[in-house]
Amino acid sequence: MIINPDVHSHCNSSHLSNCPPYHTFLNGTSIHRTDKDNYPYEAYHMYCSPGNAKYTEEPKNFCDPYSNPQAQEILQIVPHPVWGEYGYPTKRGDGWIGDPRTWELDVGKLSQALYFYQDPGTKPVHRYWPSIDLGAEVYIDGNEILEWTVSDLDIIITRHDT
Repeated sequence: MIINPDVHSHCNSSHLSNCPPYHTFLNGTSIHRTDKDNYPYEAYHMYCSPGNAKYTEEPKNFCDPYSNPQAQEILQIVPHPVWGEYGYPTKRGDGWIGDPRTWELDVGKLSQALYFYQDPGTKPVHRYWPSIDLGAEVYIDGNEILEWTVSDLDIIITRHDT
């Protein structure tokens, strides 16, 4: 999630290639990105299809064709009310400088709701994430100062399918 309040969404109804094809709400309702009345465009900064995808829906955006060992699928989200159901910031400026609140994030539930590419007609992929990468990414121009604090981390495993 990009919490910098100066970062705006590149996903909109005029630039569908920057949006994941589907958004799934907490209740399981799935909305296609062409549904201009219901798709939460402002919740996504950008989406990039994996560069090795064979059946990517048009329009598409391959923005990371050179990552190793294979091209990445990239999804960047920004504060929006739809993420509040998972404990994430809901408006620009939440969690930014001067907002020292503690956030209780349901990372697992959010990750289940996010769109991930899969070849059509294939068995659903079982995603297993054995580690957590937590921190900040800063694009350096020489003037940034970053403070990132994790004061408590609980990992709750409710079920593990093998």
